[in-house]
Amino acid sequence: MSKDYIEVRGAEEHNLKDLDVRIPREEFSVVTGLSGSGKSSLAFETVYAEGQRRYIESLSAYARNFLGQMDKPQVESVEGLSPAISIDQKNAANNPRSTVGTVTELHDYLRLLYARVGTPHCPECGREVGEQSASQMVTRLLELPEGTRAKLCAPVVRDQKGAFEDRFDDLVSEGYSRVEVDGEPYDLTVDRPDLDENYDHTIDVVVDRVKISTEARSRITDSVEMALDEAGGVLKVILPDPPGGVELGGSAARSTGDLAEVDGESDETDATDRLVVEFSEALACTHCGIDIPEIETRSFSFNSPHGACPECEGIGNTKEVDPDLVVQDESKPLKDVFEPWSYNRSYYRRQLDSLARHFGISVDTPFEDLDDDVQDSFLFGTDEEVLFKWTTKNGVRRKEQPFEGVIGNLERRHVETDSENTREHIEEFMAVTTCPECEGTRLKPASRAVLVDGTDITEVNRMSIADALAHFEGLESSLTERERTIAEEILKEIRARLGFMQEVGLEYLTLDREAATLSGGESQRIRLATQVGSGLVGVLYVLDEPSIGLHQRDNDRLLDTLEGLRDLGNTLLVVEHDEETMRRADNIIDMGPGPGRRGGEVVAQGDFDDVVEAENSVTADYLAGRREIPVPEERRDADAGELTIRGARQHNLDDLDVSIPLGEFVAITGVSGSGKSTLMHDVLYKGLAREMNDNTSVDPGDHDAIEGTDQIETVRLIDQSPIGRTPRSNPATYTGVFDHIRELFAETKLANQRGYDKGRFSFNVKGGRCEECGGQGTVKIEMNFLSDVHVPCEECDGARYNDETLDVTYKGATIADVLNMEVDEALDFFEANPGIRRRLELLRDVGLGYMQLGQPSTTLSGGEAQRVKLAEELGKKDSGETLYLLDEPTTGLHSEDERKLIEVLHRLVDAGNTVVVIEHELDLVKNADHVVDLGPEGGEGGGEVVATGTPEALARTDASHTGRYLRDLLPAIDRDGPRSDRRKPAKASSDD
Repeated sequence: MSKDYIEVRGAEEHNLKDLDVRIPREEFSVVTGLSGSGKSSLAFETVYAEGQRRYIESLSAYARNFLGQMDKPQVESVEGLSPAISIDQKNAANNPRSTVGTVTELHDYLRLLYARVGTPHCPECGREVGEQSASQMVTRLLELPEGTRAKLCAPVVRDQKGAFEDRFDDLVSEGYSRVEVDGEPYDLTVDRPDLDENYDHTIDVVVDRVKISTEARSRITDSVEMALDEAGGVLKVILPDPPGGVELGGSAARSTGDLAEVDGESDETDATDRLVVEFSEALACTHCGIDIPEIETRSFSFNSPHGACPECEGIGNTKEVDPDLVVQDESKPLKDVFEPWSYNRSYYRRQLDSLARHFGISVDTPFEDLDDDVQDSFLFGTDEEVLFKWTTKNGVRRKEQPFEGVIGNLERRHVETDSENTREHIEEFMAVTTCPECEGTRLKPASRAVLVDGTDITEVNRMSIADALAHFEGLESSLTERERTIAEEILKEIRARLGFMQEVGLEYLTLDREAATLSGGESQRIRLATQVGSGLVGVLYVLDEPSIGLHQRDNDRLLDTLEGLRDLGNTLLVVEHDEETMRRADNIIDMGPGPGRRGGEVVAQGDFDDVVEAENSVTADYLAGRREIPVPEERRDADAGELTIRGARQHNLDDLDVSIPLGEFVAITGVSGSGKSTLMHDVLYKGLAREMNDNTSVDPGDHDAIEGTDQIETVRLIDQSPIGRTPRSNPATYTGVFDHIRELFAETKLANQRGYDKGRFSFNVKGGRCEECGGQGTVKIEMNFLSDVHVPCEECDGARYNDETLDVTYKGATIADVLNMEVDEALDFFEANPGIRRRLELLRDVGLGYMQLGQPSTTLSGGEAQRVKLAEELGKKDSGETLYLLDEPTTGLHSEDERKLIEVLHRLVDAGNTVVVIEHELDLVKNADHVVDLGPEGGEGGGEVVATGTPEALARTDASHTGRYLRDLLPAIDRDGPRSDRRKPAKASSDD
């Protein structure tokens, strides 16, 4: 074996068939092939898993005890391995506290920057605040021009009520005669102010009046120390005629007024502008009297009590009772309008009757007919006393008290109740709202008032990656020399990380975007950007379809990044279906020849030109054009009405009006971050779920209305969430076909004789399952410092069921035999059963004919899991007029599998339904009847409708990035008119 290769011998993980393959080191290799052909089994379960296992085994036994053990892959040997890093499609984090800034560590550098060079300001008045010693204050004063006149004062009373006669006596006894009261000068030995004790007053004791000079340093120092001692660490400096451009570094304000003389010279001038500067030995606003906590890096962490907003505890939002959920139909009578309150319950009836009697109205009055102030009284309560009367067995009781309001009652009970059922009931009428205290910024006011170049940290967090990069590019010019020295390395790291994220096409993301809202592709590219920034050399990177969710326009930048990683001296092993990625790869490994048991072999390997010439490769056929996904000859014009979204304003959507024709195949396209997911998930789906299904648990994105809902019967969302996280979940259980199979076994003669119902044939229920393994089929053997071993259960030999259950057969097969069948095999076996056959046909139609019915969901690839979910949705009762919403259904699909998926989607539309997909894959987009293209860019540059219409219309639109890429896939585009009439549907078919 050459040192230039990673050599895999005898790989048999999952469906791999004693596979031998050589992967060039320090090159960019793509593993491709049909879905289920063994790509992930080779790249992740064999190569990466072995690399990780060897690393853990190199550690001490003590360390391995904490890290756990990894199973050894089913492989004879893997030689030439480098340290391996996996960058897959998993979400970056599900914690609501995790943001783009925190997962990329950008927020850590921002916290350091603001803690080290940030300037604190008062959160109330906005004045700059700071802490200085007496000597520092003197130094600042001596920086004033020679001869500048100054009053050194001690602010002994600030905004307090009183006449302060005794205080004036004390000041005179201490030797002070001159004061300023509310800005007016007084000589206490001659003219004491007569103050109204009912108003707030401010008293400043004039400790000294000097002209600034170096000779007066000793005098100034003594006077500053006396003022600080008298006023508890605060010094006020008044400059009657300040020189231009003066900077003293304290809390400053200009005022106008008459001044007393300084050193024998009169201060009395006409409306003279004077400068008042306050200094503090503590970090505090001397103007507002607010103490500011010490500024530390943790002051800017919303995961720390030192920085987090106390109201929302750093989450940025709160859950509050929503009046729109409490009153959902204002036409209802008062007694029935409040959804959480039942008029049949005596307490609520007494409350409503008493308040209605107080206002002189009937409880049968429609809520919408009440005056606004009366409506508010019922919802939010009253300050005035209300007479409550109720009947008991001892007679009528009366009590006068304010009414707390329906919403007040719910909020109080939500906090006080110990009943989980009560709390859950109330939460049905609560909505997530932006925290009113921090306005969603998550931080305390004092932390938000620290500025760098006039910008606080929350403003930076709300910037997109592109805007933040531009902000920090020119920041040094606005910093002092000392600040530049401190911030130099911090800014270097911030700019580098922002630059890496821009390189992988994430410039539209904001730093405060919740990590849980990122797509799998976005999460993967964030981790990829982090790895680029690490600058590691000699590493094996294993990536899972990094092009997912990325528009073709941005794909080049991603590929440039991958090539950059390779050029550093790393090895890249990328599972991918994207043609452009394969064209730029150094080496392609094509798995096949079929999926599942028919796969697990290398059918072609080499560069792009080598693979294209392969004869037994479906991938090669598509790359060479021998097979293709055709463009429909005619497009639908269903004329079945339309669904119209009005005024969509969520996130970056720019007050959009968007129409979706019903009865057609519709694609929503656009560059990454243009607003596709916001439009479909946040506005359309959640809006319909709230309106059509009365689902109060969802909070739709901001929009005015959705028109045309009466033209659809139901809406179904098929997103990218996993189908199950335990081995007990499998395609048969998830799609519901296993229920029908168990019913069939329960109807057999032997099952009837023994009294077995369908529950007997469930491996999750006691009775029929093998209790030795709990229905799992395997038993885990713990091996202390070695990896745990899973062996077939000795009791049931891996069948999951006990012997009595396995006595029951249908057509000679046990229930365990059925679970081991592939979908195609099971279709033939259950051909006479329509209910079972229909569900199995759906699995076959989405390209899963090779899959075992009982295959654990944890072993499914991403593409397989999504298609199982699609098959399950399609298996539900369909009456037509259903709106299907799909989010990038081609994720993880080979072109051949994509062709099958398109056929299924066309079939759905032919049945009278509407299919709306978010998609970047152009082969699917070109099959749509109608396209809504958003953009023109991502983030703040997106959120607009760039073009709508047929794919041909999009291709004729120069402003559409999607349209430009579509032109190469469509027949000759006539820019002056449509390519053809849109009459009837056409299904996609193979060109085998």
